[in-house]
Formats: sequence, C-alpha cells, structure tokens
Amino acid sequence: MTGTTTGTGTRTAADLTATELLAAYRAGELSPVEATRAVLDRVAERDAEVNAFCLVDADTAMASAARSEERWARGEPVGLLDGVPVSIKDVMLTEGWPTLRGSRTIDPSGPWTVDGPPVARVRAHGAVLFGKTTTPELGWKGVTDNPLTGVTRNPWDPTRTAGGSSGGSAAAIQLGMGPLSLGTDGGGSVRIPAGFTGITAHKPTYGRVPAHPASPFGTLAHIGPMARTAADTSLLLDVVSGLDARDPWALAPTTSAVAALGTPVTGLRVAVSPTLGYVEPDPEIVAAFTAAVEVFRAMGAEVEEADPGFGDPVEAFELLWFVGAAKAIRHLGPAERALMDQGLIESAEATAGATAQEYVDAMGVRNELGTLMGEFHSRYDLLLTPTLPIPAFEAGREVPPGWPRKRWTSWTPFTYPFNMTQQPAASVPCGVTSAGLPVGLQIVGPRHADNAVLAAAHAFQEATAWHRRSPAAGGAPGS
Repeated sequence: MTGTTTGTGTRTAADLTATELLAAYRAGELSPVEATRAVLDRVAERDAEVNAFCLVDADTAMASAARSEERWARGEPVGLLDGVPVSIKDVMLTEGWPTLRGSRTIDPSGPWTVDGPPVARVRAHGAVLFGKTTTPELGWKGVTDNPLTGVTRNPWDPTRTAGGSSGGSAAAIQLGMGPLSLGTDGGGSVRIPAGFTGITAHKPTYGRVPAHPASPFGTLAHIGPMARTAADTSLLLDVVSGLDARDPWALAPTTSAVAALGTPVTGLRVAVSPTLGYVEPDPEIVAAFTAAVEVFRAMGAEVEEADPGFGDPVEAFELLWFVGAAKAIRHLGPAERALMDQGLIESAEATAGATAQEYVDAMGVRNELGTLMGEFHSRYDLLLTPTLPIPAFEAGREVPPGWPRKRWTSWTPFTYPFNMTQQPAASVPCGVTSAGLPVGLQIVGPRHADNAVLAAAHAFQEATAWHRRSPAAGGAPGS
C-alpha cells in the first residue's frame, strides 16, 4: 500500500493545529475538553496502524483539560498553550510517567518525580499532556523500533518506516494524534521523521532549549518542537526556550519566533545545495527539491546554487555519537545487553575503546566544520538542502534493503553535519514521490538564527499546500 493524496474524511478537533485550537478557545467555539477527547479518540482509532505511543494517560489528560476549560470560562488562561494537547518523546523526564527510552533495561517503577525543563515549560503554559511517544532504544538511530514496544510505522504506508529517532512523535502528529510534540535531535532525529512523514520540525540552535539530565550524546543532542506547521512549531519553540538552572549550556531568552513570522523572504541570500557536494539523492527527491527552490525564487529570495565546501564528516560524527552510546550502556552487564537492540550494542562496543586523542581529533573536525559554516553564512542567510536523499523505506530496518552500508548515518548525510555545527535547521514537506511518500525540504541558518529559519519555513508554507496533505481518514493509507 502506498500513500494517497489529501485526506477526504470529516475534519474534527483532532485535525486542528494548536494555533487553530487556541483561536477556537478564545472565540468560545470549542473547549479543551472537546479537543482532548477528540485527540484521545483519534489515538484509539489510529495508533494501532503506526504504534506511535508507548503510554497514553487519558484520565490525567481529561482532568487537565477540565481545569483548562474552567480557566478559559473565567477568561483566565495561563501561558501560551492552555488546553492544547501535547505529547512527549519517551526520552524526556515526565513527572508521574515512566521514561523507559524504549529499553527493557530500565525499571518502570521509578520513582518518576521530576519534569525535564521542556516538559516543565509546556506544563506551566497550561498544555494538556496526554502521552509519551516511541523512540528507538536510547534514541540511538534514525528509525524507530525497539525491543520494548516494537516497530513504529509511517502513516502514509505502514510497511515503511516513520524515521527516527522521534518517529513516534512524527507519526502521531501526521494522524491528528495531538497537534504538538516534543522530540529530540542528535543527528537528524526530529528532521528525519518529519521528512519521511510530511510534518514540520525544527532543531534549534544548541542551548536555546534547555535539557536535563544531560544527554549521553553530549552537545550533539538538541530538543526540538514538532508540529504540522511552522507557525505551531514556532509557538512550541517560544514556550520551551530560555534558561534553566539545571542546564549549564542553556542560552538566555531571545526574541519570539512567533513574532518573527511574516518576515518576508524578499532579498534573503539563499544558497541551494541538492548534494552538499558529496550526496547522490534519489531523482524524485531532487525534482521535489528543485520545485521548492523555485518557490523561494518566486517569493523574491536571491537564490544561488552553492555547496558549503566540506566533505562528508561521517567518521567524526560516528565516533562522537557512538562513544555517547558506549557511555550510555557502560554500566550494563552481558545479561542486560542481551536484552537490547543489537545494532546499538555493536555500535557502542565498536567505539568503547576510542582514545582521548581520537575523540579530540573528531572534535577538531567538528570545530573546523563550524568555522567553515560560520564563514559560509557571512555570504548567505540560509542554506536549502533536501532533508533526506531517499524516501521512507521498509519499517523495522536500520537501512534500506540492499543498502551498501550497515548504519543509519549512511542515509542521513544532510542532517547530522548541522548537529556538529549546532546550527538551527528545520524540515518542511515540499512534495511527494510517485509512490505518494513525502519529501522534505531542509532550511538551515547560522547559529542563533532560529527565527529566520522558521520565518522562511512559514513563508514557504504560506505559498504551498504540502503541509495540509494528510493520509486518508479511516483505515490504512491507500485503502
């Protein structure tokens, strides 16, 4: 079965964006209780197709929605997300819910008494937390399957992967199982599933969103907002940005991403690179990307094809990433490791003996890449690339069938370089393949230019309709 065109089912509250929900609450046209019930009903109807959730807490969600409804009735909403259903990727600490990270080696009994910084922020802003989304074990790879909860699938074709590691969040959003989700991105993990499922996601400048506890993958790992639109993504970014005493790398508050929406693209210096100088994307990916570039040209951007000029930094990235994996499992013995994803174990054990000199050398590659991109962005405001070089492939696999390399990094060459440089990068849907599978456009900006990246993403979505496309309502896509 392959994807179809725009869904034809009746639009319900579950199909509304967060921005639309808030407008409906203000107008008295819809209540948080009605919206939350619609989302929970959608989860009950559709999650079996994709396996996006590892936990759903309907009772807690409905109680939270009822309190929000009372606040709206008094004309006293709190924060920016009052009454909006939000899901949390199951790598972030969430008070009252276990954080198992897709692993059978973590004790679900807890205690679970702490919210991580972004979870605390959305809770303080009145959001309705209703569930946790699936992740590969410890969030280690670019697809979503794990020994604890199984395989997460693509809403457009359940035989295909949703990507990862925030694949559960992406699948949930695409099917109307909540308009917003908090994901993480260490090598593309919000952008990869966004590209494969046709949603919008943003990897912020490192430190804009505080984290606690620190990721074992170090400063490669970012926390990112995921939604259907750039406007909603900006809203969630505004909520979770800012200082937190538990994160020594957190950046001071900055200007609002939502306030920057509507900034024109006219006159922006936009570099376009369909290959980064070393990637060979699928021809259908290139065709969709080329059409997206023409949209920017039509909006008045000064578009120029230009590669940044670096070679594939995959060896340095893999050493830094898989050393983090080795750190994450170093306390586990053979019996526990036998319960885990064997690809994770192989990758961690292959780098467990890396020397300090090798690590410093990899950091040197990272530093040089950052300097190069800083200079590149002195000439260009934005860089456009495809999000991924291939469409979604068979679910339950780390790489496509017949692929020449074993690890997920071999098919994500557009994403992980910008974790190394800590730049902001968003993925927005920009087309479909002949099989009806989404294609993503990546928009990259210089460090701290998150607002400009999201304003450009919003402008693109104002000029196109790819983000409005959704799988046919009811039943499997293509049925």
